[in-house]
Amino acid sequence: MSGPRSIDQVLAEARRRLVRLTPGEAYREFAEGDAVLVDIRPQAHRAGEGEIPGSLIIERNVLEWRFDPASSARLPEATGYGLRVIVICSEGYTSSLAAASLQDLGLNRATDVIGGYRAWRAVGLPTTGAPWPAEPDPTYH
Repeated sequence: MSGPRSIDQVLAEARRRLVRLTPGEAYREFAEGDAVLVDIRPQAHRAGEGEIPGSLIIERNVLEWRFDPASSARLPEATGYGLRVIVICSEGYTSSLAAASLQDLGLNRATDVIGGYRAWRAVGLPTTGAPWPAEPDPTYH
């Protein structure tokens, strides 16, 4: 599609390409070693909300460079284009855009977590850090 698009249109386009996971599905893949779970939340969000033990912390602004197998800035985990990357953010918006961007690089198995970290924590999956519940993030509606 050419021309201006709203962020809601961009998000909807991204999500049409993803097979998004519930927190439980994401946890199973991560716990079984079938996927890399990547937390893209900024440090302030992690400090306020807590973290997922064992997840990779990679802030959104460098995600593509860290997972592109052809990048000199890639992580050791970026072993190839078939890698299963599950992206998580606070509420599941930014992670959808990030996962679609990874797919644009050729990581076609990239996806994200429906509802993000808040949904993960709400169903009682492992976390560390901040007390719960966290205050709603005013940047999301």
